[in-house]
Amino acid sequence: MKKLIIAIIFLLVLGAGFLSFMKNININRIGADQYYVQIKGKGHQHIDKADNGEKYVYYEYTLSAFNKDEKEQKLTFTASKQLREEAYLCLYVKDETKVTSYNEVKKDELPEKVTGKLNK
Repeated sequence: MKKLIIAIIFLLVLGAGFLSFMKNININRIGADQYYVQIKGKGHQHIDKADNGEKYVYYEYTLSAFNKDEKEQKLTFTASKQLREEAYLCLYVKDETKVTSYNEVKKDELPEKVTGKLNK
C-alpha cells in the first residue's frame, strides 16, 4: 500500500511538472532557426473576416533578416498589432521561410555579427 501511495504521488508531481513545462514553452520555437530583423516601416495592414463574420486586423511585414552566421533572407511574417518602429525582433523560422513565432529583443542581445548588418 505504501508503494502505491508513493507511486501515485510521484506520478502527480511528474504530471504537474509536465503541465508547467508545456504552459511555459512555445512549441513553435522548438527546432526553429533564429533570424533577426529590425522593424522598418509600418507594415501592410490587412482586414479580414473570421468564420463568424467578425472583422480582425493584422499587419504583414517583409524584411531582410540575418541569422547568427550573417546569412541574409527575406522573410514575411504577420503581427496582430502594428510593431514598434526600429524594434529588433528574433524570428523563429522553420522550413527555410515559415516564421512560426517572434519576440522583441534588445540591441545588446543581438549576435555581434548581426548588429552590424541590421544597422546599415
